[in-house]
Amino acid sequence: MNRQLIETLGVRYTGRAALDRDPQEDLVEFICPNCGQRGTKSARRDRTRYHFTDGFVQDLEGELTTCRGCRQALRVAPVVMVHDENEKRRFTAVFSEALGANN
Repeated sequence: MNRQLIETLGVRYTGRAALDRDPQEDLVEFICPNCGQRGTKSARRDRTRYHFTDGFVQDLEGELTTCRGCRQALRVAPVVMVHDENEKRRFTAVFSEALGANN
């Protein structure tokens, strides 16, 4: 069975942008472009693998996961690391179209 990977944008909140969750959690958040369900997965890549690109610190290689809603295989790339509230607002403004109306 040949399954196609769908690409989606991932966000990894750190520092002040992640104050609303357990500090032990280091998650990549994404929205499935197939069914629109929000998902999370544990971040696997070290933060040193992220590079400053297009105004944000990003991992362009991304990570693989499966949507829990529709079971579609996803490639979460790029994964953007957002560190504080100002960066979080700027990220939302820049990537609002990629995040879709599900936000």
